[in-house]
Amino acid sequence: MLRFVGSFLLCLYAVAPLLSSLSAAEVITCSGIVPMTYRNDKISIADFGGVGDGRTLNTKAFREAIYRIEHLRRPGGTLLYIPPGVYLTESFNLTSHMTLYLARGAVIKATQDTSSWPLVAPLPSYGRGRELPGGRYLSFIHGDGLHDVVITGENGTIDGQGDVWWNMWRQRTLQYTRPNIIEFMNSKNIIISNVILQNSPFWNIHPVYCSNVVVRYVTILAPRDSPNTDGIDPDSSSNVCIEDSYISTGDDLVAVKSGWDQYGIAYGRRSSHITIRRVSGSSPFAGIAIGSETSGGVENVFAEHINLFNMGVGIHVKTNTGRGGFIRNLTFSNVYMENARKGIKIAGDVGDHPDDKFNPNALPIVKGITFNDVWGVGVIQAGLIRGLKNSPFTRVCLSNVNLHGTAELRTPSWQCSDVVGASRMVSPWPCTQLSSGQQIGSCSDY
Repeated sequence: MLRFVGSFLLCLYAVAPLLSSLSAAEVITCSGIVPMTYRNDKISIADFGGVGDGRTLNTKAFREAIYRIEHLRRPGGTLLYIPPGVYLTESFNLTSHMTLYLARGAVIKATQDTSSWPLVAPLPSYGRGRELPGGRYLSFIHGDGLHDVVITGENGTIDGQGDVWWNMWRQRTLQYTRPNIIEFMNSKNIIISNVILQNSPFWNIHPVYCSNVVVRYVTILAPRDSPNTDGIDPDSSSNVCIEDSYISTGDDLVAVKSGWDQYGIAYGRRSSHITIRRVSGSSPFAGIAIGSETSGGVENVFAEHINLFNMGVGIHVKTNTGRGGFIRNLTFSNVYMENARKGIKIAGDVGDHPDDKFNPNALPIVKGITFNDVWGVGVIQAGLIRGLKNSPFTRVCLSNVNLHGTAELRTPSWQCSDVVGASRMVSPWPCTQLSSGQQIGSCSDY
Protein backbone atom coordinates (compact mmCIF):
# COMPACT_ATOMS: atom_id res chain seq x y z
CA MET A 1 0.00 0.00 0.00
CA LEU A 2 2.73 2.50 0.92
CA ARG A 3 4.46 1.99 -2.40
CA PHE A 4 1.16 2.65 -4.19
CA VAL A 5 0.55 5.86 -2.26
CA GLY A 6 4.05 7.07 -3.06
CA SER A 7 3.74 6.36 -6.78
CA PHE A 8 0.27 7.95 -6.89
CA LEU A 9 1.55 11.15 -5.29
CA LEU A 10 4.59 11.13 -7.58
CA CYS A 11 2.26 11.03 -10.60
CA LEU A 12 0.27 13.95 -9.22
CA TYR A 13 3.37 16.03 -8.58
CA ALA A 14 4.78 15.17 -12.04
CA VAL A 15 1.61 16.16 -13.89
CA ALA A 16 0.87 19.33 -11.93
CA PRO A 17 3.67 21.48 -13.43
CA LEU A 18 2.68 20.42 -16.95
CA LEU A 19 -0.91 21.42 -16.36
CA SER A 20 0.00 24.69 -14.69
CA SER A 21 2.26 25.64 -17.62
CA LEU A 22 -0.63 25.45 -20.08
CA SER A 23 -2.73 28.56 -20.52
CA ALA A 24 -6.49 28.46 -20.57
CA ALA A 25 -6.36 29.23 -24.28
CA GLU A 26 -4.33 26.09 -24.94
CA VAL A 27 -6.49 23.63 -23.01
CA ILE A 28 -10.19 24.35 -22.84
CA THR A 29 -11.96 21.88 -20.60
CA CYS A 30 -15.33 21.34 -18.99
CA SER A 31 -13.96 18.83 -16.49
CA GLY A 32 -14.03 21.39 -13.69
CA ILE A 33 -17.76 20.75 -13.20
CA VAL A 34 -16.69 17.85 -10.95
CA PRO A 35 -13.43 18.44 -9.06
CA MET A 36 -11.26 15.38 -8.50
CA THR A 37 -11.48 14.27 -4.87
CA TYR A 38 -8.41 13.17 -2.93
CA ARG A 39 -9.17 10.36 -0.45
CA ASN A 40 -7.14 10.14 2.75
CA ASP A 41 -8.50 6.68 3.56
CA LYS A 42 -7.14 3.93 1.29
CA ILE A 43 -7.74 0.21 1.20
CA SER A 44 -6.66 -2.51 -1.23
CA ILE A 45 -8.76 -5.30 -2.68
CA ALA A 46 -5.98 -7.59 -1.44
CA ASP A 47 -6.96 -6.67 2.14
CA PHE A 48 -10.27 -8.45 1.51
CA GLY A 49 -8.82 -11.59 -0.05
CA GLY A 50 -8.68 -10.39 -3.65
CA VAL A 51 -6.51 -12.60 -5.85
CA GLY A 52 -5.39 -11.35 -9.27
CA ASP A 53 -4.64 -14.68 -10.92
CA GLY A 54 -7.38 -14.44 -13.57
CA ARG A 55 -9.10 -17.59 -12.26
CA THR A 56 -10.20 -16.91 -8.67
CA LEU A 57 -13.66 -15.35 -8.42
CA ASN A 58 -13.32 -12.11 -6.44
CA THR A 59 -16.97 -11.15 -6.08
CA LYS A 60 -16.90 -11.56 -2.29
CA ALA A 61 -13.78 -9.39 -2.00
CA PHE A 62 -15.26 -6.55 -4.04
CA ARG A 63 -18.57 -6.60 -2.23
CA GLU A 64 -16.95 -6.73 1.22
CA ALA A 65 -14.56 -3.90 0.41
CA ILE A 66 -17.39 -1.68 -0.83
CA TYR A 67 -19.55 -2.64 2.15
CA ARG A 68 -16.73 -1.44 4.39
CA ILE A 69 -16.55 1.90 2.52
CA GLU A 70 -20.31 2.37 2.69
CA HIS A 71 -20.69 1.64 6.39
CA LEU A 72 -17.54 3.11 7.94
CA ARG A 73 -18.07 6.42 6.13
CA ARG A 74 -14.58 7.80 6.53
CA PRO A 75 -14.36 11.60 6.25
CA GLY A 76 -13.67 12.45 2.61
CA GLY A 77 -14.46 8.93 1.47
CA THR A 78 -12.23 5.96 0.67
CA LEU A 79 -10.05 4.85 -2.23
CA LEU A 80 -10.24 1.16 -3.18
CA TYR A 81 -6.92 0.21 -4.80
CA ILE A 82 -6.75 -2.60 -7.37
CA PRO A 83 -3.11 -3.78 -7.68
CA PRO A 84 -1.64 -5.23 -10.88
CA GLY A 85 -3.24 -8.55 -11.75
CA VAL A 86 -6.39 -9.94 -13.32
CA TYR A 87 -9.38 -9.93 -10.97
CA LEU A 88 -12.28 -12.05 -12.16
CA THR A 89 -15.60 -11.07 -10.60
CA GLU A 90 -19.35 -11.01 -10.97
CA SER A 91 -21.12 -7.66 -11.16
CA PHE A 92 -20.93 -5.34 -8.16
CA ASN A 93 -22.43 -2.07 -6.91
CA LEU A 94 -20.41 0.99 -5.99
CA THR A 95 -21.24 3.38 -3.15
CA SER A 96 -21.00 7.13 -2.58
CA HIS A 97 -17.76 8.87 -1.57
CA MET A 98 -15.46 6.26 -3.09
CA THR A 99 -12.72 6.02 -5.69
CA LEU A 100 -12.15 2.79 -7.59
CA TYR A 101 -8.45 3.06 -8.54
CA LEU A 102 -6.90 0.62 -11.03
CA ALA A 103 -3.13 0.43 -11.01
CA ARG A 104 -1.21 0.05 -14.24
CA GLY A 105 -1.52 -3.62 -15.14
CA ALA A 106 -4.71 -4.11 -13.13
CA VAL A 107 -7.63 -5.77 -14.93
CA ILE A 108 -11.13 -6.15 -13.50
CA LYS A 109 -12.64 -8.90 -15.63
CA ALA A 110 -16.31 -9.87 -15.80
CA THR A 111 -17.26 -13.49 -15.37
CA GLN A 112 -18.77 -15.17 -18.41
CA ASP A 113 -21.22 -17.16 -16.29
CA THR A 114 -24.38 -15.45 -17.48
CA SER A 115 -26.67 -17.74 -15.45
CA SER A 116 -25.86 -15.95 -12.19
CA TRP A 117 -26.10 -12.42 -13.60
CA PRO A 118 -28.61 -10.31 -11.61
CA LEU A 119 -31.73 -8.90 -13.25
CA VAL A 120 -33.10 -5.41 -12.60
CA ALA A 121 -36.25 -3.57 -13.62
CA PRO A 122 -36.39 -1.79 -16.97
CA LEU A 123 -35.67 1.93 -17.02
CA PRO A 124 -38.96 3.84 -16.62
CA SER A 125 -38.12 6.06 -19.59
CA TYR A 126 -37.81 2.95 -21.78
CA GLY A 127 -40.72 0.88 -20.43
CA ARG A 128 -38.92 -2.40 -21.12
CA GLY A 129 -35.46 -3.70 -21.81
CA ARG A 130 -33.88 -1.99 -24.81
CA GLU A 131 -33.48 -5.29 -26.65
CA LEU A 132 -36.27 -7.46 -25.28
CA PRO A 133 -39.47 -7.08 -23.25
CA GLY A 134 -39.13 -7.39 -19.49
CA GLY A 135 -36.20 -6.55 -17.26
CA ARG A 136 -32.53 -6.24 -18.08
CA TYR A 137 -29.26 -7.57 -16.79
CA LEU A 138 -27.52 -5.38 -14.21
CA SER A 139 -24.48 -3.53 -15.49
CA PHE A 140 -21.09 -5.02 -14.59
CA ILE A 141 -20.16 -2.02 -12.43
CA HIS A 142 -23.29 -0.29 -11.20
CA GLY A 143 -24.33 2.69 -9.11
CA ASP A 144 -27.81 3.97 -8.23
CA GLY A 145 -28.56 7.09 -6.21
CA LEU A 146 -24.88 7.85 -5.61
CA HIS A 147 -22.78 10.99 -5.43
CA ASP A 148 -19.06 11.70 -5.35
CA VAL A 149 -17.83 8.57 -7.13
CA VAL A 150 -14.58 8.28 -9.11
CA ILE A 151 -13.38 5.45 -11.36
CA THR A 152 -9.78 6.18 -12.31
CA GLY A 153 -6.22 4.94 -12.12
CA GLU A 154 -3.11 4.40 -14.21
CA ASN A 155 -4.91 3.18 -17.34
CA GLY A 156 -5.92 -0.11 -15.81
CA THR A 157 -8.52 -2.15 -17.69
CA ILE A 158 -12.14 -3.10 -17.12
CA ASP A 159 -12.93 -6.06 -19.38
CA GLY A 160 -16.57 -7.00 -19.94
CA GLN A 161 -15.69 -10.27 -21.74
CA GLY A 162 -18.64 -9.57 -23.99
CA ASP A 163 -18.14 -12.24 -26.63
CA VAL A 164 -20.41 -14.71 -24.84
CA TRP A 165 -23.18 -12.08 -24.82
CA TRP A 166 -22.57 -11.12 -28.47
CA ASN A 167 -22.92 -14.76 -29.47
CA MET A 168 -26.19 -15.07 -27.55
CA TRP A 169 -27.44 -12.01 -29.43
CA ARG A 170 -26.37 -13.44 -32.78
CA GLN A 171 -27.94 -16.81 -32.00
CA ARG A 172 -31.09 -15.15 -30.64
CA THR A 173 -30.86 -16.99 -27.32
CA LEU A 174 -30.89 -13.85 -25.14
CA GLN A 175 -33.67 -13.77 -22.57
CA TYR A 176 -33.16 -10.19 -21.43
CA THR A 177 -31.29 -7.04 -22.49
CA ARG A 178 -27.51 -7.37 -22.19
CA PRO A 179 -25.58 -5.58 -19.41
CA ASN A 180 -23.50 -2.42 -19.84
CA ILE A 181 -19.97 -2.29 -18.45
CA ILE A 182 -20.64 0.83 -16.32
CA GLU A 183 -24.00 2.38 -15.51
CA PHE A 184 -24.84 5.15 -13.07
CA MET A 185 -28.50 5.92 -12.35
CA ASN A 186 -29.93 8.87 -10.41
CA SER A 187 -26.41 9.93 -9.49
CA LYS A 188 -24.36 13.13 -9.50
CA ASN A 189 -20.74 14.25 -9.32
CA ILE A 190 -19.27 11.26 -11.13
CA ILE A 191 -15.80 11.02 -12.70
CA ILE A 192 -14.56 8.25 -15.00
CA SER A 193 -10.99 8.86 -16.16
CA ASN A 194 -7.70 7.21 -17.05
CA VAL A 195 -9.09 3.72 -17.56
CA ILE A 196 -9.45 1.34 -20.50
CA LEU A 197 -12.81 -0.33 -21.12
CA GLN A 198 -12.95 -3.27 -23.49
CA ASN A 199 -15.36 -5.89 -24.78
CA SER A 200 -18.55 -4.58 -23.24
CA PRO A 201 -21.54 -6.92 -23.57
CA PHE A 202 -23.69 -3.92 -24.59
CA TRP A 203 -23.21 -0.16 -24.11
CA ASN A 204 -19.99 0.84 -22.35
CA ILE A 205 -20.66 3.92 -20.20
CA HIS A 206 -24.31 4.76 -19.52
CA PRO A 207 -25.10 7.65 -17.16
CA VAL A 208 -28.90 7.80 -16.95
CA TYR A 209 -30.93 10.31 -14.89
CA CYS A 210 -27.60 11.79 -13.78
CA SER A 211 -26.05 15.25 -13.47
CA ASN A 212 -22.47 16.50 -13.29
CA VAL A 213 -20.66 13.66 -15.01
CA VAL A 214 -17.09 13.83 -16.36
CA VAL A 215 -15.64 11.18 -18.67
CA ARG A 216 -12.07 12.05 -19.60
CA TYR A 217 -8.92 10.28 -20.75
CA VAL A 218 -10.69 6.98 -21.35
CA THR A 219 -10.04 4.39 -24.05
CA ILE A 220 -12.99 2.24 -25.11
CA LEU A 221 -12.39 -0.77 -27.35
CA ALA A 222 -14.56 -3.47 -28.88
CA PRO A 223 -14.40 -5.40 -32.17
CA ARG A 224 -15.92 -3.63 -35.14
CA ASP A 225 -18.53 -6.38 -35.51
CA SER A 226 -19.56 -6.43 -31.84
CA PRO A 227 -23.29 -5.59 -31.64
CA ASN A 228 -24.53 -2.43 -29.89
CA THR A 229 -21.26 -1.68 -28.12
CA ASP A 230 -21.86 2.09 -27.94
CA GLY A 231 -19.02 4.00 -26.32
CA ILE A 232 -20.59 6.67 -24.10
CA ASP A 233 -24.37 7.19 -23.93
CA PRO A 234 -25.54 10.12 -21.76
CA ASP A 235 -29.24 9.41 -21.23
CA SER A 236 -31.74 11.86 -19.68
CA SER A 237 -28.73 13.48 -18.03
CA SER A 238 -27.44 17.04 -17.69
CA ASN A 239 -24.07 18.72 -17.33
CA VAL A 240 -22.03 15.95 -18.92
CA CYS A 241 -18.41 16.50 -20.00
CA ILE A 242 -16.76 14.00 -22.39
CA GLU A 243 -13.19 14.86 -23.35
CA ASP A 244 -9.81 13.59 -24.49
CA SER A 245 -10.85 10.02 -25.24
CA TYR A 246 -10.37 7.38 -27.91
CA ILE A 247 -13.26 5.05 -28.82
CA SER A 248 -13.26 2.21 -31.33
CA THR A 249 -16.34 -0.02 -31.07
CA GLY A 250 -19.09 -1.72 -33.03
CA ASP A 251 -21.65 1.06 -32.68
CA ASP A 252 -21.97 4.82 -32.08
CA LEU A 253 -18.93 6.31 -30.32
CA VAL A 254 -21.05 8.82 -28.37
CA ALA A 255 -24.87 8.77 -28.45
CA VAL A 256 -27.02 11.24 -26.50
CA LYS A 257 -30.41 9.79 -25.55
CA SER A 258 -33.46 10.66 -23.43
CA GLY A 259 -36.06 7.90 -23.39
CA TRP A 260 -38.08 5.81 -25.79
CA ASP A 261 -41.44 6.80 -27.29
CA GLN A 262 -44.43 7.05 -24.91
CA TYR A 263 -42.36 5.95 -21.92
CA GLY A 264 -39.77 8.67 -22.49
CA ILE A 265 -42.50 11.24 -23.09
CA ALA A 266 -44.21 10.31 -19.82
CA TYR A 267 -40.96 10.28 -17.84
CA GLY A 268 -40.09 13.66 -19.32
CA ARG A 269 -36.42 14.05 -18.43
CA ARG A 270 -34.27 15.70 -21.06
CA SER A 271 -30.58 15.47 -21.81
CA SER A 272 -29.01 18.92 -21.76
CA HIS A 273 -25.71 20.74 -21.59
CA ILE A 274 -23.58 17.94 -23.01
CA THR A 275 -20.02 18.82 -24.08
CA ILE A 276 -17.99 16.46 -26.27
CA ARG A 277 -14.46 17.63 -26.97
CA ARG A 278 -11.25 16.11 -28.38
CA VAL A 279 -12.73 12.68 -29.02
CA SER A 280 -11.40 10.44 -31.77
CA GLY A 281 -12.22 6.98 -32.98
CA SER A 282 -13.64 4.55 -35.49
CA SER A 283 -16.96 2.72 -35.93
CA PRO A 284 -19.17 1.20 -38.63
CA PHE A 285 -21.94 3.42 -37.27
CA ALA A 286 -21.81 7.05 -36.06
CA GLY A 287 -19.08 9.14 -34.54
CA ILE A 288 -21.32 11.56 -32.67
CA ALA A 289 -25.01 10.61 -32.54
CA ILE A 290 -28.14 12.15 -31.11
CA GLY A 291 -30.84 9.54 -30.56
CA SER A 292 -32.66 7.80 -31.77
CA GLU A 293 -34.29 7.56 -28.31
CA THR A 294 -34.95 11.28 -27.73
CA SER A 295 -38.48 11.36 -26.32
CA GLY A 296 -37.57 13.34 -23.21
CA GLY A 297 -35.82 15.96 -25.35
CA VAL A 298 -32.20 16.76 -26.17
CA GLU A 299 -30.84 20.29 -26.11
CA ASN A 300 -27.63 22.28 -25.79
CA VAL A 301 -25.13 19.75 -27.11
CA PHE A 302 -21.72 21.10 -28.12
CA ALA A 303 -19.14 18.91 -29.85
CA GLU A 304 -15.77 20.16 -31.08
CA HIS A 305 -12.37 18.87 -32.16
CA ILE A 306 -13.67 15.48 -33.21
CA ASN A 307 -11.52 13.16 -35.37
CA LEU A 308 -13.20 10.19 -37.02
CA PHE A 309 -11.80 7.39 -39.19
CA ASN A 310 -13.44 4.57 -41.16
CA MET A 311 -16.96 5.56 -40.18
CA GLY A 312 -20.45 4.66 -41.22
CA VAL A 313 -21.72 8.19 -40.53
CA GLY A 314 -19.68 11.06 -39.18
CA ILE A 315 -22.46 12.93 -37.35
CA HIS A 316 -25.92 11.38 -37.08
CA VAL A 317 -29.00 13.08 -35.60
CA LYS A 318 -31.75 10.47 -35.60
CA THR A 319 -35.35 10.32 -34.45
CA ASN A 320 -38.68 8.93 -35.58
CA THR A 321 -42.42 9.35 -35.55
CA GLY A 322 -43.76 8.34 -32.13
CA ARG A 323 -40.71 9.78 -30.40
CA GLY A 324 -42.18 13.20 -29.67
CA GLY A 325 -39.85 15.41 -27.66
CA PHE A 326 -37.43 17.88 -29.19
CA ILE A 327 -33.89 18.12 -30.51
CA ARG A 328 -32.57 21.67 -30.45
CA ASN A 329 -29.49 23.81 -30.15
CA LEU A 330 -26.81 21.39 -31.31
CA THR A 331 -23.40 22.60 -32.46
CA PHE A 332 -20.73 20.50 -34.17
CA SER A 333 -17.46 22.34 -34.75
CA ASN A 334 -13.97 21.45 -35.95
CA VAL A 335 -14.80 17.93 -37.07
CA TYR A 336 -12.47 15.90 -39.27
CA MET A 337 -13.51 12.60 -40.83
CA GLU A 338 -11.71 10.23 -43.13
CA ASN A 339 -13.44 7.43 -45.03
CA ALA A 340 -17.15 7.53 -44.25
CA ARG A 341 -20.27 6.36 -46.04
CA LYS A 342 -22.03 9.60 -45.05
CA GLY A 343 -20.61 12.76 -43.56
CA ILE A 344 -23.77 14.25 -42.03
CA LYS A 345 -27.12 12.55 -41.56
CA ILE A 346 -30.22 14.05 -39.93
CA ALA A 347 -33.20 11.75 -40.25
CA GLY A 348 -36.72 11.40 -38.92
CA ASP A 349 -37.22 7.76 -39.84
CA VAL A 350 -34.60 5.95 -37.76
CA GLY A 351 -35.11 3.56 -34.87
CA ASP A 352 -37.59 0.96 -33.69
CA HIS A 353 -40.40 1.18 -31.13
CA PRO A 354 -40.78 -0.54 -27.74
CA ASP A 355 -44.27 -1.84 -28.60
CA ASP A 356 -47.31 -1.00 -30.69
CA LYS A 357 -48.69 1.48 -28.13
CA PHE A 358 -46.65 4.45 -29.36
CA ASN A 359 -48.53 7.46 -30.70
CA PRO A 360 -47.74 7.94 -34.41
CA ASN A 361 -48.85 11.57 -34.09
CA ALA A 362 -46.15 12.28 -31.48
CA LEU A 363 -43.73 14.05 -33.81
CA PRO A 364 -40.33 15.34 -32.73
CA ILE A 365 -39.43 19.01 -33.13
CA VAL A 366 -35.96 19.38 -34.60
CA LYS A 367 -34.47 22.87 -34.90
CA GLY A 368 -31.23 24.71 -34.46
CA ILE A 369 -28.46 22.38 -35.66
CA THR A 370 -25.19 24.07 -36.62
CA PHE A 371 -22.14 22.63 -38.36
CA ASN A 372 -18.99 24.78 -38.36
CA ASP A 373 -15.62 23.87 -39.84
CA VAL A 374 -16.30 20.28 -40.85
CA TRP A 375 -13.79 18.61 -43.16
CA GLY A 376 -13.91 15.15 -44.66
CA VAL A 377 -11.98 13.08 -47.20
CA GLY A 378 -13.06 9.77 -48.64
CA VAL A 379 -16.71 10.61 -47.86
CA ILE A 380 -19.07 8.80 -50.25
CA GLN A 381 -22.08 11.05 -49.59
CA ALA A 382 -21.69 14.47 -48.00
CA GLY A 383 -25.14 14.72 -46.44
CA LEU A 384 -28.58 13.19 -46.10
CA ILE A 385 -31.23 15.27 -44.32
CA ARG A 386 -34.69 13.78 -44.22
CA GLY A 387 -37.19 15.68 -42.08
CA LEU A 388 -40.82 14.85 -41.38
CA LYS A 389 -43.56 16.15 -43.65
CA ASN A 390 -45.71 17.32 -40.72
CA SER A 391 -42.74 18.45 -38.63
CA PRO A 392 -40.00 19.80 -40.91
CA PHE A 393 -36.53 20.28 -39.48
CA THR A 394 -35.64 23.98 -39.25
CA ARG A 395 -32.60 26.18 -38.73
CA VAL A 396 -30.12 23.65 -40.04
CA CYS A 397 -27.03 25.79 -40.58
CA LEU A 398 -23.79 24.85 -42.35
CA SER A 399 -20.66 26.99 -42.42
CA ASN A 400 -17.29 26.03 -43.91
CA VAL A 401 -18.24 22.41 -44.51
CA ASN A 402 -16.10 20.45 -46.99
CA LEU A 403 -16.90 16.77 -47.43
CA HIS A 404 -15.19 15.19 -50.43
CA GLY A 405 -14.56 11.75 -51.76
CA THR A 406 -14.91 9.48 -54.73
CA ALA A 407 -18.68 9.67 -55.01
CA GLU A 408 -20.36 6.48 -56.09
CA LEU A 409 -22.28 6.68 -59.32
CA ARG A 410 -25.96 7.54 -58.84
CA THR A 411 -25.30 8.86 -55.34
CA PRO A 412 -25.96 12.62 -55.15
CA SER A 413 -23.66 14.54 -52.84
CA TRP A 414 -26.63 15.86 -50.85
CA GLN A 415 -30.18 14.60 -50.44
CA CYS A 416 -32.71 16.73 -48.54
CA SER A 417 -36.42 16.78 -47.84
CA ASP A 418 -38.66 18.60 -45.35
CA VAL A 419 -35.83 20.77 -44.03
CA VAL A 420 -35.15 24.50 -44.02
CA GLY A 421 -31.77 26.05 -43.37
CA ALA A 422 -28.87 27.99 -44.80
CA SER A 423 -25.27 27.48 -45.77
CA ARG A 424 -22.08 29.31 -46.58
CA MET A 425 -18.77 27.99 -47.89
CA VAL A 426 -20.06 24.43 -48.33
CA SER A 427 -18.53 21.98 -50.79
CA PRO A 428 -19.96 20.07 -52.52
CA TRP A 429 -22.74 22.65 -52.82
CA PRO A 430 -25.70 21.50 -50.68
CA CYS A 431 -29.30 20.93 -51.68
CA THR A 432 -31.53 23.90 -52.42
CA GLN A 433 -33.32 23.68 -49.04
CA LEU A 434 -30.02 24.63 -47.40
CA SER A 435 -28.80 27.14 -49.95
CA SER A 436 -31.61 29.70 -49.90
CA GLY A 437 -30.94 33.11 -48.37
CA GLN A 438 -34.13 33.30 -46.35
CA GLN A 439 -32.67 31.47 -43.34
CA ILE A 440 -29.28 33.18 -43.19
CA GLY A 441 -30.44 35.65 -40.54
CA SER A 442 -31.68 32.95 -38.21
CA CYS A 443 -28.56 30.87 -38.78
CA SER A 444 -26.33 33.79 -37.83
CA ASP A 445 -27.75 33.46 -34.30
CA TYR A 446 -26.13 30.04 -34.01
